[in-house]
Amino acid sequence: MMRTATRRRGLTGRVTALVWLCPVLAFGVMPGTARTQSPKPAPYPIDLPTALRLADAQNLDVQIARERIKVAEAHRTSAMEQFLPWLAPGVAFRRRDGVAQASPSGIIGKAAFQSYQPGLSATAQIALGDAIYNSLAARQLVKASGEALDAQRQAAALRAAEGYFDLVKANALVEVVRAALATSQDYQQQLHEAVTIGIAFRGDELRVQSQTERYQVVLRQAVAQRRIAAVDLARVLHLDPAVELAPRDAELVPLTLIDTASVADSLVTQAMRSRPELRQTEALLAASRASRNAALYGPLIPAFGAQLFTGSLGGGPDSGHSKTAAMTDYTIGVSWRIGAGGLFDIGRMNATASQLATAQLGESKLRDAVAAEVLTGLTRVRSLAEQIALSARALETANATLALTRARKEFGVGLVLEDLQAQQAVTQARSDYVTAIAEFDKAQYGLRRAVGRSTPEGTPR
Repeated sequence: MMRTATRRRGLTGRVTALVWLCPVLAFGVMPGTARTQSPKPAPYPIDLPTALRLADAQNLDVQIARERIKVAEAHRTSAMEQFLPWLAPGVAFRRRDGVAQASPSGIIGKAAFQSYQPGLSATAQIALGDAIYNSLAARQLVKASGEALDAQRQAAALRAAEGYFDLVKANALVEVVRAALATSQDYQQQLHEAVTIGIAFRGDELRVQSQTERYQVVLRQAVAQRRIAAVDLARVLHLDPAVELAPRDAELVPLTLIDTASVADSLVTQAMRSRPELRQTEALLAASRASRNAALYGPLIPAFGAQLFTGSLGGGPDSGHSKTAAMTDYTIGVSWRIGAGGLFDIGRMNATASQLATAQLGESKLRDAVAAEVLTGLTRVRSLAEQIALSARALETANATLALTRARKEFGVGLVLEDLQAQQAVTQARSDYVTAIAEFDKAQYGLRRAVGRSTPEGTPR
């Protein structure tokens, strides 16, 4: 019995200890101590000009494009250095055993003879053809890298603007849903009081309650979408995604960056003249043409070489005393290379010709894409302008319908279902109007970029 009582007391003690330790295991704090939480950081306000400046300064794609310019400039420096002779200093030792040539008697046979030349040698050579065409190609590649940077800056600015408008739209939709939720909750409270005193139908209250709960779900979705939009914008701007960005602009207003009445042909012509991608392609085409010329005409230009040897010449018959004296050799000449890398290198000529043809086709493809992008952007801007006008009229109609429905309800004539439908119509119209403006502003920036214009300050021009 004593063992049983002792076992029970031990079991009771272990259970008590586990119960006491549950808060510690669950929350990591001791009972009776306050669990501190790190305060949620305040949202960081941002506006469109700030977003565009950060995109130009901190966007990773822009920084990569800047580094590629440095790489191209370094390659150009290396190409220009080919005009300077390359040197090959070395140490030489040469020995001869066997026959020797005596002047004027000819070859001396069966002569034990040795000859050695200790000293320093230096060789210099200039491949002038390669130097000329490689420098031309490198200069065009530097130009192409600069145009690629401009194109990347415009693309980063467009992504920043689109991300900012998405954030403003998400924030505005949150406010739209909150207003609808507040209206629905107020209406539900009124019906609840009416049901309590017995002058309203319980089913009507449940119908409004269902709408209220639906709005609560939609509000959670809208808040999550706003957070996602903030994270996407922070990624474009290379900011800490943990920092919650908040737009300074409370409302969206239609921007006018490109006149929707502009003639499509004039915009396409301007794009062909202004797009940095096209200038980049032209530079790459010129570089490919220089590489093709290097394969065709570069080997015709001879390479110039020189060699210097300074040291001593020693030697003599094995049976006699060797003599040593100072000597210097000079060699200057020109040469042509035949074969791989030189004249009649068919593979190299065919490869560079195909590269040039590929670059030409790529330029044509890009021009078609730019023209299509301008026309698509212009069509989208015009369509969204009409959608804004239609959405504004739909919103006015929905508000008027809701006002009339509320007036009928005050006189006891309206139905709950009519009021719910009117509220839903107003909420949907507000959402459509906000979305149309946001997409219109994004389309304006997209068309401006398609035409080749840039607005780093973020203000209409």
